[in-house]
Amino acid sequence: MENVCNCSTSIWQGQAKHTFPMARDSLREDLTVDVCIVGGGIAGLTSAYCLLEQGYSVALLDESTLCRGQSARTTAHLSNALDDHYYELEEMFGEEGTRLAAESHAAAIDFIETLIKKHQIECQFERVNAYLFCAPGDSQNKLDKELKATHRAGLTDVHLIDKAPFASFDTGRCVVFPKQAQFSPIPYFHALSDLIVEKGGKLFLGTHVEEVKDGEPCEVTTRGNHKVTCKSVIVATNTPFNSRVIMQIKQAAYRSYVIAGLIDPNEVPPGLYYDTLDPYHYVRVSKELEGTYLIVGGEDHKTGQDEHPTESYYASLEKWTREHFASFRDVTYKWSGQIIEPIDGLAYIGRCPLDKNIYIATGDSGNGLTHGTIAGLLLTDLIMKKENRWEQLYDPSRVSLKAFPEFAKENCNTAAQYLDWIGSGDVKGVEDIAPGSGAILSNGLKKVAVYKDEEGNLHSFSAVCPHLKAIVQWNSEEKSWDCPAHGSRFTCHGEVIDGPANDSLCTHEAK
Repeated sequence: MENVCNCSTSIWQGQAKHTFPMARDSLREDLTVDVCIVGGGIAGLTSAYCLLEQGYSVALLDESTLCRGQSARTTAHLSNALDDHYYELEEMFGEEGTRLAAESHAAAIDFIETLIKKHQIECQFERVNAYLFCAPGDSQNKLDKELKATHRAGLTDVHLIDKAPFASFDTGRCVVFPKQAQFSPIPYFHALSDLIVEKGGKLFLGTHVEEVKDGEPCEVTTRGNHKVTCKSVIVATNTPFNSRVIMQIKQAAYRSYVIAGLIDPNEVPPGLYYDTLDPYHYVRVSKELEGTYLIVGGEDHKTGQDEHPTESYYASLEKWTREHFASFRDVTYKWSGQIIEPIDGLAYIGRCPLDKNIYIATGDSGNGLTHGTIAGLLLTDLIMKKENRWEQLYDPSRVSLKAFPEFAKENCNTAAQYLDWIGSGDVKGVEDIAPGSGAILSNGLKKVAVYKDEEGNLHSFSAVCPHLKAIVQWNSEEKSWDCPAHGSRFTCHGEVIDGPANDSLCTHEAK
C-alpha cells in the first residue's frame, strides 16, 4: 500500500498485497445523495456499507486513498477489554453504562466476523482470548476490581488464571476476556470498499472537503468547488475538522508507538495481551509468509509534546520486548499512530453538537476498530430515526461532572502550549538544521517551520497551526510537523495529515 503521508510503515502496510487505486476518481461534478460520508477509514467504510444495506444512496469522499490514516496504523486488536478499565468506566457511566459499552464492542466484533464469513474475506480473522496482567509494582487489587466490574457489566465469562500462556514470561495472575479477536485489517478494508461499490455506493478519492454545512439539505463543498447535496453528513476523519472548538476541548490527541519483529511461534500463542502500566503495553502476534511476528505497542504521549527524542520511545519498547520475550529477533517494522482520547473514556458517536443532520465519530480511545464499527451500526440507526440503546452512551453532546478533573487537566495542558509563542526557536539559523530534519526558527515576532531535505534544499512555512494558532513542533521519526495543542499534523512539506486542522501550513521564506 502506498505510504503517502507518514515516514514509518505499519506491518499491515508493509505486508499488504492490495492497494486502493486512485483510479476511483476524485469528485468532478456536483452530486446529490441521501448521505455523504467524509473519511475512508473503518468508521466511514462501515457506515457506508450499513446505509447501503438499508437502501440509502451514499457518496464517500476521502482526500487520499482509503484507510491511509489511522485505520492502517492500528495493531488490529478487536476487543471489549477496553482501553479504560471497567471499574474506571463504571465510575463515569454506572453499571448500565458499562454494560452497554461491553455489549456494543462485542456486537462490533460479531458484526466484523459475520461480514467476513458472509463474503469469505481472507484477512486472518481469529477468535482469541485477551489477557490483562499487572505491571511490576502494581497492586493485584486492580485485577480483582476489574474482574468484579466486568461481571457487573454482564461479562460473566471473564475469569482469573495464574499466568498468561507465554513460554518465557511469567506475568503472574491474569484477567482473561474470552471471545475477543484479531485480524489483518487492510484486506478487510479492501473487501469492504469493493462491497460498497458493488452495492451502488460512490467512492471519490483524492477529494479534499473544504466545508460541511448543516441544513435541510446539507452541503459538502470540496476544494474543487464541487458540492454534494444530501440529507445527512457523517464526518469520520478520526477527529472532526468541522467542530473547531467544542469537540476539541473534550478530547486530546496522543501518539502511540509500535514495533514488530519475528519470534518463535511457540513462545507467544495467538491472543491479545495488556499490562496495567500507564501508558500500558499491548501485544499480539501475526502469522505472515516470513514467519510469526510479535507486535508490541505502548509509550504513549501527547502529540507534539515529546519529552524525549522519538527514537527513544522505540528503544524503550524494544528493551521491554527483549526482556520479556527471549526469541524476539530484529525489529522489522516500527511505526506510530494517533489515538484520540476522550475525557471520560468512551467514543463520541452521534449528532455533532449544535447540528441537526451532521454526525461524527471520534474519540476512539485506543479501541478504534471496534469504536469505528460501532459508529457504522449506531449512525445508520440514527439516520434511519431508529431507536438504539447505545445512543445516549456515545452522544457527543454528553457532559459529565465526574470527568471535570480530566477536562481541566487536558485543557490546562493545551493552554500551556501557547507559551511557545514567546519562546526562542529550536535553532539559531538554517545552517544548524541537519539534512532530512526540521526545526522552528524565530524570525522577529514570527515563528517559522523549516525543513531541510536530504539535498539541502529548504522548505519553509509558518509554524502557526491553522486550526487554533498554536506553534507546531518537529516530529523526527515521522518527519512531520505536529501541533501540541490539539494534535493536528502536517507533512514535512506542510500538507495537512491529521485534523482538526483542515488547511496546510502557509509557506514562508526562511532567513
